[in-house]
Amino acid sequence: MKEWIEPQDIEVPQELQTAIGGHPLLAKTLARRGFTNLEAARAFLDPDCYRPAPPSDLPNMAEAADRLEKAIRQKEPICVWGDFDVDGQTATTLLVSTLKDLAVRQGSPQGAAVTYHIPVRKTESHGLNLPVLKHIIAKGARLVLTCDTGVTEHQAVAYAQAQGVDVVITDHHDLPSILPEAHAIVNPKMLAATHPLRELPGVGCAYKLAEELYNRAPPFIPPKVGGDKGGATAQYLDLVALGIVADVAVQIGDTRYLLQRGLEALRHTERLGLRVMMETAELDPAWLSEEHIGFVLGPRLNALGRLADANVAVELLTTHDLGRARILATELEGLNARRKLLCNQVFQAAQAQIERDPSLLEHSALVLSHPAWPAGVIGIVASRLAERYHRPTILIATPPDAPGQGSARSIEGCNVTAAIAAQREMLVKFGGHPMAAGLTIDPERIPEFRRALSRTVSEMLPIGEGLRPSLQIDGYLSLGDLTLDLVESLERLAPFGPGNPPLILVSRGLSLTSHSTVGRTGEHLQLTVEDEEGTAQRVIWWQGAGWPLPQGRFDLAYVVRASDYRGQRDVQVEWVDARQIEETRPAGFLETLRASIEIVDHRRKPNPRQVLERLRGRGDETGRGRPWVAIPEVWSEAEARAEVGGQDRYELRPSKVLIIWTTPPGPTELRTALEKVTPATVHLFGIDPGLDRPETFLKRLVGLTRYALSSNQGRASISTLAAATAQRETTVRQGIAWLAARGHLVVLDEEGDETQLAEGNHGASDDLPQIAAQLKALLEETAAYRAHFARADKETLIPSRP
Repeated sequence: MKEWIEPQDIEVPQELQTAIGGHPLLAKTLARRGFTNLEAARAFLDPDCYRPAPPSDLPNMAEAADRLEKAIRQKEPICVWGDFDVDGQTATTLLVSTLKDLAVRQGSPQGAAVTYHIPVRKTESHGLNLPVLKHIIAKGARLVLTCDTGVTEHQAVAYAQAQGVDVVITDHHDLPSILPEAHAIVNPKMLAATHPLRELPGVGCAYKLAEELYNRAPPFIPPKVGGDKGGATAQYLDLVALGIVADVAVQIGDTRYLLQRGLEALRHTERLGLRVMMETAELDPAWLSEEHIGFVLGPRLNALGRLADANVAVELLTTHDLGRARILATELEGLNARRKLLCNQVFQAAQAQIERDPSLLEHSALVLSHPAWPAGVIGIVASRLAERYHRPTILIATPPDAPGQGSARSIEGCNVTAAIAAQREMLVKFGGHPMAAGLTIDPERIPEFRRALSRTVSEMLPIGEGLRPSLQIDGYLSLGDLTLDLVESLERLAPFGPGNPPLILVSRGLSLTSHSTVGRTGEHLQLTVEDEEGTAQRVIWWQGAGWPLPQGRFDLAYVVRASDYRGQRDVQVEWVDARQIEETRPAGFLETLRASIEIVDHRRKPNPRQVLERLRGRGDETGRGRPWVAIPEVWSEAEARAEVGGQDRYELRPSKVLIIWTTPPGPTELRTALEKVTPATVHLFGIDPGLDRPETFLKRLVGLTRYALSSNQGRASISTLAAATAQRETTVRQGIAWLAARGHLVVLDEEGDETQLAEGNHGASDDLPQIAAQLKALLEETAAYRAHFARADKETLIPSRP
């Protein structure tokens, strides 16, 4: 669970609340995000009220535009060099279309002599590949215009200039200490950190260059694509929206403004390739949002660059041939399906590496490699792992006889490109943004790189703080408040993304009534939750399969959106995190409960597993989980937890039926379980876990503590260890004391249920015999109770009503 940060209590100016209207949470969120001024708030919500910065604010813009105007006038061959992700694809399409259009306006019927090149990822990697550049120059190019790439390409730029070929660079990646000797470099990172153009992605930078060129061109009546906002460049706003979202650009200033305009244009796009893509993906353009770009359109275009040839994207985005558009869109569907399969395979392989070597998680940065991983998908998997383990993650593809190609993804607060740059002497090349980067490395240097990178990240994010995930809560609502009107009010804050995250809302006191897996591979969870007033709500948990579900009552943190599934507008609640609620029972509760329990004894029956499965198949579906959950709770611990499924004593939740599979370690634990579940029927199996001898118990405890030391920075939960060994917490504490006295580990700190362990480095303590004797006595006490549980009359164990 993440650390929840409560919403800031802030005074909302009455003028702001009155003028903005809608749900009070809307104005409060604006105020918390710094928009207390009415004019600034209106500019944030409504692009008509925003004043975009002129393209001339970008350094070197005049030099770049002058050179391009000269090339168009003199009909010089121009090569637009892009990148293979969506940002690069859209920037390439935008610049090629702009240059050809401007040439036609100046009297060239065929347009400018423009070609384009997007590197093939598998054979060229990022940037200006020198052999390909030589070939392009040899074919006659006199000007190379880059987009979304080039700012670190010293060698390639120097070669081109030596051949009399000018290079104009438009890029947005972090600046190197020394810039290439290009004719002009247009990069928003040259601006002050607070400038509204600073966060433009590659396609945004290309758009501002196009805007400057059109401003210099003769008067023009713009098309109606996206309305008449944006002048002649309005025809490219749909491309800009795709690149901004797909490149996860920070949505502030002009970047947010362009995305707002771009989404409007995309909903009414006349670009044939995009219309066919939406049709194939079964998207309704009228309700298209940044989410559809991020999870539907963007991945399909990215699949081209990751697995095939992204040059095809320019054809798709410019074609006027419906038949060709359908062929290309179908190819994208197939590549996207393959991309999903490869991502799942790499993710499973990465997880297997971590399970085999948990020490990988001891590092502040997670660095994994494999020779069979396809370089085109490792960035996606790195993002999933960074989110799961909350640390910067780099996956490196290391094919035989070739340099390793790595993709990095980061977490908030860690500039992963800066961290990688600190290890530059180990790398062939690198580049990127604060949250994502790419690198090339000799595979033999990966272990050294892992250690050095982790030291750098530790300095940026101390282990005790930076790697602990936090969650900013924006407000508390009841399930009954989640109406479509509320959602549409809050979506005035959209588009959401970096710089403007979606609101995290919380509903309190919920219980889980049902859940099932969804998705082609069952990777997601569909849940139904219910509050204490009986209001039910469906919740989707993306990538939630395999994660533990909350027990009993809990608070749920979620994002709420408007869904248009199959044309039906509805409220969609998306799981973010859950916080367990500790429940207490009134005095005398158990005595009242015991008077009404029916006990069914299976302790000496044959084939207990078959009996268990029959009981599980008898769930009464009328309970609806309030407060009695109809599905039986199976109390199982130690190895039985994995063998038969079920819940340990800490996971149990209210149910009409309790199945006691593992014999409890003592009467106190049994009493607590009955109080938590409050069953009407108890089924007794009482399978002995076989962990009451010191040697078997300690062997299992050693394995569990080793895992804590290697994968959790030595943090261990006494309750988790108790459930994993089917022992009392007192016994577990004594077992840890034995391991410490034996010299296997050191107890650094203990607070409540949590204990902090470290590797031991000393011999046995003089107290070892006494500690061992106490541990033996505790285990014998538990063994005696289990023996009693196996043979005692069921009425003695749990008295029922006569």
